[in-house]
Amino acid sequence: ALGKGSDLEKAFATAALVYNNSADAEGKLSKAETKNLLQTQFGGFIRGQENKPKYQEIISSLDEELENKIDFEDFMILLVSLTLMSDLLQEIKNVKTTK
Repeated sequence: ALGKGSDLEKAFATAALVYNNSADAEGKLSKAETKNLLQTQFGGFIRGQENKPKYQEIISSLDEELENKIDFEDFMILLVSLTLMSDLLQEIKNVKTTK
């Protein structure tokens, strides 16, 4: 659908597609599924973050209250939060091109 879309549009479409492929019939993920999805699909951004208090807080919240589910909006906020604290973000900032 976004064959001619911008890089940013494609990136967000990919995030939505990955989320939707993992979500239940209600369009939500359990916290355990969310944690697994982050580990398998977002490992580059979360690798090395294990000792940071904010990362531990986020992951702890996924381990608690497992009956609560995460919708797409909360998932995207989680991705942005993890991206902002990631060491990988600084490396990305040093790259001047998307090609």
